[in-house]
Amino acid sequence: MQTAVEIKRWANCGKLLIGSDWTKMRILLIEDEAALARPLIEHLEADQNIVEWFDTLDEADAALRTLDYDVVLLDLKLPDGDGLIFLSSLRARMLRTPIIILTARDKVSDRIDGLNRGADDYVIKPFDLDEVKARVHTVCRRSANQIAQTVQLRDLVINLSDHSVIRAGQPVRLTAKEWGVFETLLRRKSQIVPKESLEASIYAYGEEIESNALEAHISRLRTKLGKDLIVTHRGMGDALTK
Repeated sequence: MQTAVEIKRWANCGKLLIGSDWTKMRILLIEDEAALARPLIEHLEADQNIVEWFDTLDEADAALRTLDYDVVLLDLKLPDGDGLIFLSSLRARMLRTPIIILTARDKVSDRIDGLNRGADDYVIKPFDLDEVKARVHTVCRRSANQIAQTVQLRDLVINLSDHSVIRAGQPVRLTAKEWGVFETLLRRKSQIVPKESLEASIYAYGEEIESNALEAHISRLRTKLGKDLIVTHRGMGDALTK
C-alpha cells in the first residue's frame, strides 16, 4: 500500500471537455479494496488522466494538503475512519474540489446524508465503470463552470454561483439581502449604482421598502468586507472601490 510520500500515480483517465479540447484531470481515489480500485483506475487512465490512489484517509488527507485535484472519489468505509466524517472535515476547511462518494450504503437516508455533508454525487457499489467515468466528467464540468464564476477583489474571493465570500482565507456569512446589494455593486464594479437600483435588487416589486434599510445593509457589508470597499456618493448612489 502507498504512503503519503510514495504516491502511486496512474497516467490516464477521464477527460474534461473544454471547448473542443480534452484536458487531463488529476483524480484522487480513496478506496481500500484493491479489487475495486484497480479496474476503476485502468478504466479511467485510458483517457490520459492522472489517478492517485490511497487506501487510508490519513494518506489521502496528506495528499490533499499538498496537491490540487480535479475530483475526489471517496469510499466511506476505510481502515482508519469514516469517509462521511472525513468529507465533513474537508468541507469545513473550505475545500471546494468535487467529491463523488463510492459506497455500498444504498439507503436513501445514506445518500441524503452524504449529499448534505457536501458530496457532489453518490454512486452505489457495485457500479458500472462507464457510469463512474461519466459522473466524473459531469461534476468536473460543473466545477469548471463554478470556477468561471469566481471573482477576486482585494482580499476577497467571491463565488457568484453559490453566493459565497472568503476574506483573507476565512468564510464570510452574508444575509440574502446583503448578498443582493453586494452582487449588484460587483456586477457594475467601479460604476456608481443609484439607490433605486440597489433597492430593486433586494425588494420584490411592490414590496414596501423599509426606511434606511439599504444604508444598514451597506454598513454591515463594510464591517464584513472592508470599511472602504463601498463608497457612497451623496445624491448619486454607491460604488465599489478598486
